[in-house]
Amino acid sequence: MRIDRPEQLDRAVIAALARSEQRIVLSDDLLATVAANRRAMLGDLAGDEPVYGVNTGMGAMAGVRLDADGQARQQNTLMIGRAVGSAPWLRRAEARALLVSRLRTLLHPAAGASPGLCLHLLALLDADVVPAIPLRGGAAGEIIPLAHAGAVLIGAGQVLDPAGLAIDAAPTLAAAGLSPRPFEAKEGVAFLEGVPGLTGLAVLAAAEVRTLLNQVVIAAAASHAVIRAGPDPLHPALADSPELSEVLASLRALLGPDHRREGRALQAPVSFRVTAPAVAVAMRAAAAVEDAADRALGAVTDSPAHLDGRFVGTFGFAGTDLVATAGALTTALIHLAELGAARLHRLLDGALTGLPRQLSDSPGLHAGMVTVHKRAVGVIHRLRRFAAPALIGTMETSLGQEDVQSFGFEAAECLGEAVGGLRDVLACELLAVHQANLIGAPVPAVIDEIAAVVPAGTADRPFGRDLDRIISLLEGGWAGGISAGSSG
Repeated sequence: MRIDRPEQLDRAVIAALARSEQRIVLSDDLLATVAANRRAMLGDLAGDEPVYGVNTGMGAMAGVRLDADGQARQQNTLMIGRAVGSAPWLRRAEARALLVSRLRTLLHPAAGASPGLCLHLLALLDADVVPAIPLRGGAAGEIIPLAHAGAVLIGAGQVLDPAGLAIDAAPTLAAAGLSPRPFEAKEGVAFLEGVPGLTGLAVLAAAEVRTLLNQVVIAAAASHAVIRAGPDPLHPALADSPELSEVLASLRALLGPDHRREGRALQAPVSFRVTAPAVAVAMRAAAAVEDAADRALGAVTDSPAHLDGRFVGTFGFAGTDLVATAGALTTALIHLAELGAARLHRLLDGALTGLPRQLSDSPGLHAGMVTVHKRAVGVIHRLRRFAAPALIGTMETSLGQEDVQSFGFEAAECLGEAVGGLRDVLACELLAVHQANLIGAPVPAVIDEIAAVVPAGTADRPFGRDLDRIISLLEGGWAGGISAGSSG
């Protein structure tokens, strides 16, 4: 794909590049525009005006002026001294998403980056040389994880081997036919500023959440069928938004026109009745993350940014928008996980299902799904630790120069934990639905693929292995052979 304008590097292209599903080239016209922006920036940099991080120190050292030798060395030392993170590392797709998001923001005129830096970054992506970037970002924007990425460009730092382990970057660059490229004037500052890491992670997470919400709707419909809950909570007139209308329509379609109008109880348990609006809330939260990512991709994120012929200090490193929206999505997903565990617990109740207690094929001899539910409960308890908003927790660094932090990587980590935890709970629910089907409960045919990945039979066995197979199926994008309304 040829990129003629920065806007073409949108969320869809970033996700495809992150997963190594696409390659791009930067057009000559785009590179010429980048070069013109670079020349204008260098012209304004030629005077004696102090420019933060270029001819001065950074943070509390901003008042220290650098001589010519210091300026020549500083853009590279910015990377070396700030690469203080360590394992666990971002996964390959996540690290690549950071690099692509960084490339997009370096194409912005305010960055003043050179065509050479942009092409070098693209060469790393093409060669699949993936920096080892710490999952936990620390404070002061993203300078720590970005320093790890930048160190690789100059031949230092570490990269991920095929097993995901960190190894020295220099031999890998050489094997890929790449040479280290030092950062030129102001390029190191531009590389360290902004929130390309959180942006890239948010792009991947939002796409993952869209798939996961489809799967939640399928599991909820199947559980609805097991307890033979009445269709009243699915009435189309209850929709208060387009998102809820889609979810309710999907649930009705999954259950089919022959779904019993009379339930075993006058009303289904609350966890069943409120699942649809909770999915709608998560859909809106995912859309908010996507909108925030779009804003971040097109925003001025450099500080100082080259604007109207002068260098302007900005707030682009804070990522407040993305941190706040990621936190809201995290909360919505954890709530969905709690509802899933509650529905699962109801499936074990013979008074609701008409099936043997705990979905055991031989009560007393076999425990059935009760311990599967206990696993889900443990996941929920752990997830609650990640529900605290990362935006809260002001701490000073750099001798007070940086007196507020937004902790973007921590927000991304919490969101990732919520995604993984919800998927785990969902696998538990789907296994219980499958077990219920085998011992007599009619469920929608969309879960037939679950039977294809787990062993036959209903007797007790190491169900953790079954859950691993179901989780793998969910991670692969399983949608029961349909496209549910919550795909967004």
